[in-house]
Amino acid sequence: MPKLKTKKSAAKRFSKSGTGKLLRSKAYRRHLLTHKSAKQKRGLCGKAVVYRGDVSRVEKMVPYL
Repeated sequence: MPKLKTKKSAAKRFSKSGTGKLLRSKAYRRHLLTHKSAKQKRGLCGKAVVYRGDVSRVEKMVPYL
């Protein structure tokens, strides 16, 4: 079986937790932050777990993560 290539764009976007779950960063935190409340911006910080329906797709893109 040949080695699989990692999709480098996906490798920069996803990481793995200590328990093996796939993590992603949250959306809407890049720009246009002046009109968003501090509470909303705090809620967008940190990582979120990848939806279970998308886990198999992400694992194919990043096989050695």
